[in-house]
Amino acid sequence: MPSYVIAGASRGIGLQFVLDLLARGDVVIALARNPEASEGLQNIKDRKNLHIIKADIADAASLRRAAEETARVTGGALDVLINNGVYQDKTYIYNTLVDFPSTEELVSDFTKSFDTNVLGPILTSNAFLPLLKKGTQKKVITLNTGLADTKLISKIEYPKLTSYSISKAALDMVNVKYAIALKNEGFSFLNISPGLVDTQAPPKPEEMGGVMEMITAFKKGYPDWTPMPMPTAESVGLMLEIIDKLTVEDSGKFVSHKNNREWL
Repeated sequence: MPSYVIAGASRGIGLQFVLDLLARGDVVIALARNPEASEGLQNIKDRKNLHIIKADIADAASLRRAAEETARVTGGALDVLINNGVYQDKTYIYNTLVDFPSTEELVSDFTKSFDTNVLGPILTSNAFLPLLKKGTQKKVITLNTGLADTKLISKIEYPKLTSYSISKAALDMVNVKYAIALKNEGFSFLNISPGLVDTQAPPKPEEMGGVMEMITAFKKGYPDWTPMPMPTAESVGLMLEIIDKLTVEDSGKFVSHKNNREWL
């Protein structure tokens, strides 16, 4: 049976990947920074084929230990790695590059964003590459966002979610670089956007202005779009269909949950 590592598995989309893959009978290694605090993981910790490992995607040493523990579980190989960790500080979500409260806060927000959203997937992928090279599928899937698409952002003229979208755009290049570096070794690297997914609490009253501004911007690109988030299970189901059919010819691509560049 195929083996999967899910990095960032404590809740939301990552946890849904764990649940769906377990339901298929696959071997699942769930990585979480603090698994004891994850109600979702604790509720299923005794499930067959599930192995929960404590690991921080921004900590290379903890990832090396996680890879070593995974190797003991799988016999030294891994089929699929799914990078799901993400950083987004709501404090600065609606600041543009020119109106951060201070230079120090801009630098801090960007540093944290790049540490998790760019270096995190790099460190995780590198830690598990030796196992993936011995696997049969050799797939590396990294969750991204349509907000990383420069053509979309130019079209809808949306200047906010600044460090998030910029770091995620860099992540698209990371995916391409891996695909080129390992193109002759049977790997398939894919960036995929899950779409607008119902993973967060409803916005607070003071956040509604920013939310409505973002929706208005999205409507420029998708006039017929209804701003209703998808259930997590629906998004993950669509992504798994794409992942299952992924081939080496697809390596380096960045697609939506619809397997194209239609983000909503």
